[in-house]
Amino acid sequence: MKMSTMSSPLLLSYREALNQAMREEMRRDGRVFLIGEEVGYYQGAFKVSKGFVEEFGPQRVLDTPITEAGFTGLATGAAMAGLRPIVELMTFNFGILALDQIVNNAAKIRYMSGGQLSVPMVIRGPGSAAHQLGAQHSQSLEAWFCHVPGLKVIAPATPHDAKGLLKSAIRDENPVIFIEAQLLYGTKGTVGEGDYTIPIGKADIKRQGRDVTLVAYSKMLLLALEAGEKLAGEGIDAEIVDLRTLKPLDIETIVASVKKTGRLVIVEEGWHFAGLGAQIAESVYSQAFDYLDAPIVRVTGEEVPMPYTRPLEDAAIPDLARVVTAVKRLLTRG
Repeated sequence: MKMSTMSSPLLLSYREALNQAMREEMRRDGRVFLIGEEVGYYQGAFKVSKGFVEEFGPQRVLDTPITEAGFTGLATGAAMAGLRPIVELMTFNFGILALDQIVNNAAKIRYMSGGQLSVPMVIRGPGSAAHQLGAQHSQSLEAWFCHVPGLKVIAPATPHDAKGLLKSAIRDENPVIFIEAQLLYGTKGTVGEGDYTIPIGKADIKRQGRDVTLVAYSKMLLLALEAGEKLAGEGIDAEIVDLRTLKPLDIETIVASVKKTGRLVIVEEGWHFAGLGAQIAESVYSQAFDYLDAPIVRVTGEEVPMPYTRPLEDAAIPDLARVVTAVKRLLTRG
C-alpha cells in the first residue's frame, strides 16, 4: 500500500485524527460501519466517534449491550458476509471477554475456509495504563494478540500515524487489532488533510542517531523521544525507531539501525516475561549478533498487576530515569 500525496497539514489531537480516519473511510465505502458500547449517541467513551450517528445514522453506528463476545462475533459474521466493521472496545481489557471470537473465529476463518472467506474487520480501542484505573483496566495486552497467526496488530504513537494506519487497517482484508494508548487521546500533532495511508508493517525512524538504538511503540515512543533529547544534552546520540506496527514486525528497519549503532534498548510498557521485546531481541540476535557491541537491554513494566495508588503505578511503568539509566549503563559495556 503506497502513501498518497497529502495536502497542507492540520494540528489535530490523536482522537480527532482517529475520528477523521473513520469518517473518511465511512464516506468512501458504504460497507464500513462502527459498532460497540456507547459509540453512537454518547459518541464513544473517549469521544472518538463524535458526530458519527448524526452523519451516518444508527444503522451504521450501532450502540450495543455490554456483550463484547456478542458484538465482536456479530462483526466477524458481518465481515465474512462482505461488510467492513470497525469494532470499538471500551478498553482492550474487555477484549479478553471476546478472545474466543477474535482468536478462534476472526483470526482463523480465512485459513479454515481455504481462502474462500475473508474477515476484513478492525478491532480498536484504548489500551495500557492511564491514571489510576486499577489492575483490571490498565493492562498492555498487545503481546497476546501478536502471538496469534491471522491477526495484524497496530499501536501508533502519533496522530499522523494513527490516521494513516487506521485507514490502512480498515481497507485491509484481514482482521486488525488497533490499540490506542489511553493517554495519547489528548496529545496533538500534525496530520495531513488529504486522503493518505501508511503501510502496515513498516516502522519509522523518528530520530536519527549513531550511539544507541531505542525501539519503542505507542505511548512509550513519546518516552523514548524524551529520553533521546535528554541524552543528546549529555552528548549521547540515540536513534529512535517507532515500530507503529507490531505484527507484521519490521525487523529489517530495527536490524539496519542496530548495525549502525551497535547497541539496542527496547522500551515497552507490557510485562517483561514473554513480552514483545523478547521477540525483537531474538530477531536481532539471530540477524545482527556480530554487530552488537553489548547485550540487548529491555526496559519494561514490572511483573505485577497494576497498582491503584499513583506512586506505585508510576513505579510499575517505565519512566525517563529508567530509560536514560539503561542507555548509560549499556554504553559502558562492550
